[in-house]
Amino acid sequence: MAGLYIHIPFCKSRCVYCGFYSTTWDFYMSKYVESLRYEMEQRRDYLATCDDRHIKTIYLGGGTPSTLSREALRKTLDAVRDVYGVSLADCEEATIECNPDDVDDGFATFVAGLGFNRVSMGVQTFDDARLRFLHRRHTADDAVRAVDSLRKAGISNVSLDLMFGFPGSKDIAQQTVEQLEADCRRVIDLGVDHVSSYSLMYEEETPLMRMLEDGVIKEVDDGLISDMYYAMVDVLTSAGYEHYEISNFAKPGKQSLHNSSYWNQTPYIGIGASAHSYNGNGRQWNVDNIEWYMEYYSEDGYCSPAFFEEKATPRIKYNDMITTALRTREGIRVSGVGKRYQSYMLHEAEKYIATGLLERDGDMLRLTRKGLMLSDMVMRDLIN
Repeated sequence: MAGLYIHIPFCKSRCVYCGFYSTTWDFYMSKYVESLRYEMEQRRDYLATCDDRHIKTIYLGGGTPSTLSREALRKTLDAVRDVYGVSLADCEEATIECNPDDVDDGFATFVAGLGFNRVSMGVQTFDDARLRFLHRRHTADDAVRAVDSLRKAGISNVSLDLMFGFPGSKDIAQQTVEQLEADCRRVIDLGVDHVSSYSLMYEEETPLMRMLEDGVIKEVDDGLISDMYYAMVDVLTSAGYEHYEISNFAKPGKQSLHNSSYWNQTPYIGIGASAHSYNGNGRQWNVDNIEWYMEYYSEDGYCSPAFFEEKATPRIKYNDMITTALRTREGIRVSGVGKRYQSYMLHEAEKYIATGLLERDGDMLRLTRKGLMLSDMVMRDLIN
């Protein structure tokens, strides 16, 4: 199968930590939706060389796709149907990202009626003080109500994002392991199907980074981050969630099919500003500039191309496999690595097998529990 990702860059406000491309310029929304159609039409054959070019997963990410008007959302999905001949009903999985305070009974019924069968919400934490620190628009109660609305509307797969590693400031104490465990238990009590977890990151040119540089906050030390991560793993897996990827947990049968395509080298096309694509032969990524993007993907299209390309050489494919497949519970199938790089990979892996960070199980090479928090170091050495 193949995947389709559509980037919706609009947000009502910017969170202090966000390094993804987004904008609060919602006055561009109508023109941007038209540009999405232009790009789809120009790239309708991007997956033509793939063995399985049939789109089976659709993911609307952002930004905050739930900020789109209902008319804009319908137009976007109409373009997908007209250009690619696929509707949400044709897909095995159709996901839309939402902010909890955008979701009420009416919105939930609307997106379910469009054919979305999976919703991913950025809850981040159930601590209202930390939500205010992050500049999130919702409260913990909003998140609970949103999950209830989605369930009543018949959404069969609800995913929540959780963050951990919150720093202390003059207004709030540093997060503890126990507080993270409490967030995990709230997720379990809500009965959500999927959890994506992230350590709070300090991205360049974000308000959070400026607070760190100005001494307003202090970064949580690596030891505590590790303790939090493993505590989260233990709480969620004890409740029946499968830890199927470093940052992702799911009830049996509820793994994200679309995101799994990134880790399994499945072809996908990305539409929209800053979106990435892969068709087996190469990668393409769009500029992270909405004005440049809309100028290029328009009726006139008179500016320089709004995308970049990279040919998928054997070396790039090998390195991609290291940084994606090794993130999963299954790991890397050794026989699937070309002979040119297989001996190199196994040689570099020897020291990590000896120290218990990697394990070889038949044809599979995977990270151990001990290796999960040190995955970046392991991957750096296995990359050629």
